[in-house]
Amino acid sequence: MSKNTGNICFVEPTEELKARLSPEQWEVLVNAATEPPFRNPYWNNHKPGIYVDAIDGTPLFSSQAKFDSGTGWPSFWEPIEKDKLVFIEDLSFGMKRIEVRSKSSAGHLGHVFDDGPEPSGLRYCINSASLRFIPAEELEKEGYAKLAPLFAP
Repeated sequence: MSKNTGNICFVEPTEELKARLSPEQWEVLVNAATEPPFRNPYWNNHKPGIYVDAIDGTPLFSSQAKFDSGTGWPSFWEPIEKDKLVFIEDLSFGMKRIEVRSKSSAGHLGHVFDDGPEPSGLRYCINSASLRFIPAEELEKEGYAKLAPLFAP
């Protein structure tokens, strides 16, 4: 489903994948588009849980690392596991940014910036369309029981 050739990582745009994704998810994950700020499902989600890759379900971010960046997109100061991400220099739109993609599916997630809070100082600015939220109380039912200890009292 994905191709990773050196520093280039992109989703194989199959008809099967297109049928599984919404038009907005397709644009974000496959064509590296950006959804509108403040008009996406997770920018203001404060529930405990994890955010997984919308293509293949790989756990990417926890609500425990989520913060309100004021940008209108879900923002995290760290991923669950950094090695599940791929970082690519993005020089589009006359800017120098670091694009973040899912290593397993190669889907475009968003960008990472160095203006986040401590302890990392990073802001992973991620499109809601590239994620699926799993509430903490549904982790076991959804097959993510190993991450339930993140939310233990």
